[in-house]
Amino acid sequence: MRSTIARVFSAKPAEQASIEAIPGNALLWLIASFALLLVPQWDRLPWWLIAACAVLAGWRWLAQKGRVKLPGRLLRTGIMVTLISVYAATVQGRFTVDTAASFFVLAVGLKWLETRSARDFYVLFFIQVYLAAVNFLFKQDIAWALLTFAAIGCLMVGLQILNAPDLPGSLRAGWKRLGLLLLKTLPVVVLLFVFFPRMAPLWSVPLVSGQARSGISDTMRPGDISNLAQSSERAFRVTFGGESPPYRERCWRGLILDYLDDETWRQSDPDGFRRPARVDNDGGVGPLQSNEYDILMEPTDERWAFSLENSVAVSGNVVSTPEDLFRFQRPADSPVRYRLAQVSSEPEPAEALSPAEARRYLQLPSSGNPRARELAREMSAGLSHSEVVNTLLRRFREQAYFYTLRPPTMPDDGIDALLFDEKRGFCAHYAGAATFVFRAAGIPARIVVGYQGGDAGAGGDYLIVRQYDAHAWVEVWLEGQGWVRVDPTAAIAPSRIESGLRDAVADEGSFLENDLTSPQRYGNIAVLQWASLQLDRINYNWQRWVVGYQGQSQMDLMSRLPGGFGLKELGYLTAGVVGAALLIAGVVSALSVRRGARKDAFGRVVVAWHRLCEQVGVPVRTGETPATLAERLSEARPEVESSARLFARAVNSHYYTVSTQEASAHEARRLTRLLKTMKRQLRRKPEPASRTLRHD
Repeated sequence: MRSTIARVFSAKPAEQASIEAIPGNALLWLIASFALLLVPQWDRLPWWLIAACAVLAGWRWLAQKGRVKLPGRLLRTGIMVTLISVYAATVQGRFTVDTAASFFVLAVGLKWLETRSARDFYVLFFIQVYLAAVNFLFKQDIAWALLTFAAIGCLMVGLQILNAPDLPGSLRAGWKRLGLLLLKTLPVVVLLFVFFPRMAPLWSVPLVSGQARSGISDTMRPGDISNLAQSSERAFRVTFGGESPPYRERCWRGLILDYLDDETWRQSDPDGFRRPARVDNDGGVGPLQSNEYDILMEPTDERWAFSLENSVAVSGNVVSTPEDLFRFQRPADSPVRYRLAQVSSEPEPAEALSPAEARRYLQLPSSGNPRARELAREMSAGLSHSEVVNTLLRRFREQAYFYTLRPPTMPDDGIDALLFDEKRGFCAHYAGAATFVFRAAGIPARIVVGYQGGDAGAGGDYLIVRQYDAHAWVEVWLEGQGWVRVDPTAAIAPSRIESGLRDAVADEGSFLENDLTSPQRYGNIAVLQWASLQLDRINYNWQRWVVGYQGQSQMDLMSRLPGGFGLKELGYLTAGVVGAALLIAGVVSALSVRRGARKDAFGRVVVAWHRLCEQVGVPVRTGETPATLAERLSEARPEVESSARLFARAVNSHYYTVSTQEASAHEARRLTRLLKTMKRQLRRKPEPASRTLRHD
């Protein structure tokens, strides 16, 4: 049994030689790069795929060390069929960017089992370069970008070792060469990034994903927003051209829910067909005016954009709706930047609702919650609509209603249970109950879902709105006023509106109780908060000025240059700048090569010998071998014949045999001694020929 296992897993000498065609260090760097590229996709890839890739890469490394052998064709085919079958079962016919990325990861994993030659190395090299590009589709924060760049660096170091195995292979030497290469190319890269024309692609592919994203949805059940409030993920960031509004006025409207189906609020007119394309994420152009604000929104896979009241669109990638909301033309599957402006909030004469609109905003189920309906009839008797609104708010304010992130499970007729029994709930509970009562009293009402609040970022330059700022409130239609914001939460828990969720639930200690790793949970640790804000500022500027540097941003930058630039002028400028940059890079490379040649000890000695030959009247001819030069030198100065011939043989031996770095250094020292000997021999005065004849 033991001998059988040994035969299966031990590599034969011929096979081992084939495996070792790729240097071990080069293979190690290739595997390290693959591991780094998998890190940004850990939450997207299935666990079995990550485990399979780890096993297959480890198998290849053990084969390189001679501890096992690579599988034969039959076993390799079996492994491939098994993993592809599991992949097909996991995908289940869905073709998304996620599934495409996982397929290429699987391809790399299977390729390890047949990686034997330099050609296989190059195949893996280019596939991993593609995976590096794919990572930027999903992760664009600067930390993930640096990790991806580190993976590319590992690939380049492995490429160095594969193509130049005689170079010093230490970690320091490899990264030093890579750093020098980066310094040479960085000016060209920067200039191309800034000046190369940013044109819209001929096509774009939406990042359709089966993975759920955090954020508000187009339906609302009583406990939905309370669950969302346990997340500290960013929703969006906002930069104001002037002063930011007070905390209580930061009501970010997103969508309207106006249809009640049992206990679920939803849109009566949901979004229709979604065009398969990408949202233009370049919405921030030029300096901000005092009434403008710039929003960088995280991906939601939805069309709605968030805005303050009384806003108008400034950028072209967002459009308004009749409900004074804003929408993108396509779902936001990547970070989107857009710009809005607040206009005068002076009330305008409101037109009366049409009969269809009145029916829409008065819709209620035919039955359910009888006590809430009776309460509405009692309050509406002899009172105007505005008085009914004030009466309900006064009820919330004066009675023992509580705002909590731990709402009880509501039974059937949950609105009745909330208003008369439990009296404990979150914003969604109270907004839904208030809208029900208002509609039962004959007042058109709707629920607005969005965010309320926002904390200052590092330096106070922008606001950060997080998922725990998610909020729901009510808008009622009042004759002569139009739609008026009514927030039951402000009556029950004013601290939520004035200072945020943390203060509102401080007594029950439920703020981010399920998110132990969030820095926002530990607001009393100043150092942690400072570090979190600084990192967020770096990411924010990275997103705005690097990731978000698109066509309009480029043209805005070019317009600030003297003379003004269009696409034609930008093309000419790009060609000139890139040409100059390449010329400078070439000069720097030439100087580096020359400097490197001067630093080569062996080369320096040979150059010194050439100078010595020219000094004694034996000029070096182009293409002349060291032996020929030594022969001519011996004819001109016979006293150095033996030293010159030894010197030439040593030079030939160095250039035509493979030697280690230590051997080369020894040969350079030997040549130095021979050169010194030749100099001493040449300084001796030759004996006169007449004296030699008399002696004979």
